[in-house]
Amino acid sequence: MKNILFLYNPNAGKGKIKSVLSDIIELFVNADYEVTIHSTKGRGDASKVSAEKGADYDIIVASGGDGTLSEVINGIMPLDKESRPQIGFIPTGTTNDFAMNFKISKFGISAAQSVVIGKPFPYDIGEFNGKFFHYVASFGLFAAVSYSTDQVFKNFMGRTAYLLEGAKSLSNIKTYNLRIKYDNNIIEDKFIFGMISNAHSVGGFKSITGKNVALDDGLFEVMVAKMPENLIELQQIINSLLLSDPRNNSIYKFKASSLSIECDEEIEWTLDGEFGGSFTKVEVINHKQAIQFLVDESVLIEMNDSDKTDEYRDDYLIDEFSEDTFNSIARLIEVDEDN
Repeated sequence: MKNILFLYNPNAGKGKIKSVLSDIIELFVNADYEVTIHSTKGRGDASKVSAEKGADYDIIVASGGDGTLSEVINGIMPLDKESRPQIGFIPTGTTNDFAMNFKISKFGISAAQSVVIGKPFPYDIGEFNGKFFHYVASFGLFAAVSYSTDQVFKNFMGRTAYLLEGAKSLSNIKTYNLRIKYDNNIIEDKFIFGMISNAHSVGGFKSITGKNVALDDGLFEVMVAKMPENLIELQQIINSLLLSDPRNNSIYKFKASSLSIECDEEIEWTLDGEFGGSFTKVEVINHKQAIQFLVDESVLIEMNDSDKTDEYRDDYLIDEFSEDTFNSIARLIEVDEDN
């Protein structure tokens, strides 16, 4: 009989896990698991409990948002690899990028069923100046757009929501003088945005991380965007990011197993959708196949086929705005903010 430590965030997604909690526990018990339940008591509790008790369990099932999952990962990564439990995930947060990567249902019972029937997938984990992240580290202009943009607005407008959120910030656009080292390469330039990811989806948008993404190859997908000269160049950068179009001289895209980034001032970073700290230098390392995630086997087969056919695309297309139209939108936004 395998034992499960079930860690759930009672406040994630307005507490929706509570309505199906007993059904989930019953499902695990009927599948012959011995279940220990822990309701998290606040920020950092899932990490603390996972670190202290993780090695005693075969499986940790995390229920919450990406932040809860990130805490569990930070708790178990310092353990010896052989002592790390397998991980299951029941998404109940407002942003669940990890769940989108593995097409885990937002319905708690279905997600729990995927844990029971799931097969272990060896997933890469990133290390960022001693902290761990499971899908993205980012900085700059668009780093928090995925999380600051109203979900209803984003659902209605699609990629255009990114465009408009970017326009709001153009007048206060921030540049960073960076020196990026990876493999035997060095890039030095002024940048407004950077993203280091191991994901098919970031902020609810598939394909933003690029094509031919493998989640177990020991490589990050990295992109950094240079400072645009005007709104049209900003639009082109956003188009290129969201359409995975490599034909943009303002964007560097590459894969790397590790990299270092230096700046002459502190940069605020976002790790898995949460504030990750401010640094003048960061060292980022990919820990290949560090954690075994339990994933529905049919999804693993579909992922493999999608990697070959490049089917991980967004449902939305962004319109090409003329310069006059785009500037008009930007002015309207600025007027609205002033009022």
